[in-house]
Amino acid sequence: MNLIEDWRRKFPKLWSVRFALLAAVLSGVEVALPLFQDFVPRGPFAVLSLVAAIAAAVARIVAQPALTDGNQP
Repeated sequence: MNLIEDWRRKFPKLWSVRFALLAAVLSGVEVALPLFQDFVPRGPFAVLSLVAAIAAAVARIVAQPALTDGNQP
């Protein structure tokens, strides 16, 4: 397993990480929603979580030139 060069600096800037964290937060909200079932519908959070997870997968394979030095494949 090879880590990204200078991963500690780049980690918060990676879109795949951002989308994965968003999906995790939305999933957590979805789990907590039964406590507030009378006030908030559950459906939109499940859909948003799914969209964020798919976006994380797509962002994982998209090149982010601002974060690479040009010498990595």
